[in-house]
Amino acid sequence: MNFVFISPQFPRTYWNFCDRLRKNGVNVLGIGDTPYDALQPELKGALTEYYRLDTLEDYDQMLRALGFFTFKYGKIDWIESNNEYWLEQDARLRTDFHVTTGVQADEVGRFKSKSGMKAYYKEANVPTARCHKVTTIEAAKTFLAEVGYPVIVKPDVGVGATDTWRLDGEQDLENFFANLPKASYVMEEFIEGDICSYDAITDAECAPLFESMTVWPPSIMDIVLEQRDLAYYVAADMPEPLRRLGRATVKAFGAKSRFVHMEFFRLTKARKGLGEVGDFVGLEVNMRPAGGYTPDMMNYAHSTDVYQIWADMVSANRRLLPESGDDHYCVYASQRDCFDYQHSHQEILEKYGNRIVMCERMPEMNVAQMGNQMYTAHAATLEETEEFIRFVTERK
Repeated sequence: MNFVFISPQFPRTYWNFCDRLRKNGVNVLGIGDTPYDALQPELKGALTEYYRLDTLEDYDQMLRALGFFTFKYGKIDWIESNNEYWLEQDARLRTDFHVTTGVQADEVGRFKSKSGMKAYYKEANVPTARCHKVTTIEAAKTFLAEVGYPVIVKPDVGVGATDTWRLDGEQDLENFFANLPKASYVMEEFIEGDICSYDAITDAECAPLFESMTVWPPSIMDIVLEQRDLAYYVAADMPEPLRRLGRATVKAFGAKSRFVHMEFFRLTKARKGLGEVGDFVGLEVNMRPAGGYTPDMMNYAHSTDVYQIWADMVSANRRLLPESGDDHYCVYASQRDCFDYQHSHQEILEKYGNRIVMCERMPEMNVAQMGNQMYTAHAATLEETEEFIRFVTERK
């Protein structure tokens, strides 16, 4: 089997995907824009060959790279990046090279457009916030007369909280339209709730081989814009309502043979037409693993290896690793260099000792979302999880 992994060096933990494929006997071929000598040793050891490009944005260069691998190794069986930014290009390359093991160019739109997702949520009987495609201020006011302030405005196609704003009144609305971005935008009613993601690895029939829940702060947007401290956790188990809605969403979107990250609101305030406190409401789907070190946190929380489960899905379309039965919490909390905290780096290490499973400085490109210094730890209970977050993030 020939597997082409696009940009295998980013995020840096993605060498694990390549490593497990290689251990399964898969021929792993990498395409990236990082010089070969700068690749991690673990990644170098997992790749059969690496094709370096000046930029992955140049589709002609991508075609030449795939053509070279096809000439040298034969037909390509898989093309994947597991990266939101490259999903559309991945799909286009699959279509052009007749690779049928993933999303095709004419299908990828349903995974990228926030407004387009609504129809698939409806098919899955998953409630979602009311949404309006931004056109004119008059049309926006008509929508606001229905849902009221506040509302969220965000790119119809976008990643994370980039270029996302909350509008709290008429002045915010006028300011937004006075500087209306050129990209297509959507306006969505504001929902009060925690964000809980249904994370899964699915087989070729959309059946889950692995499932996990991660609980995120209510607004990544506020973390970025207001420089709040990021803290989130992978839970020991998953509520059955989320499991049911997650599986239905996977089937409605046809999310087969993938690592998926599907976000839901868990309402902290009842919303007419959507549900009561504690009910789940669909937010958006992402056809890639959760960001940052979350896959590694899943491993720690569930005593498993999601990279191996994913590789077994690719090579055997089934799960070969047994369930461990040893599930607990894994929690992430971070600090920013620009603030003073009650507890120092050394105090955190002394208090939590071997319960800390990851501790490192974050790359500069991730600081806005994830902070400068991160700490990730085991926790036996939700109470211990919340106490860890308080201890790390409490400011002076």
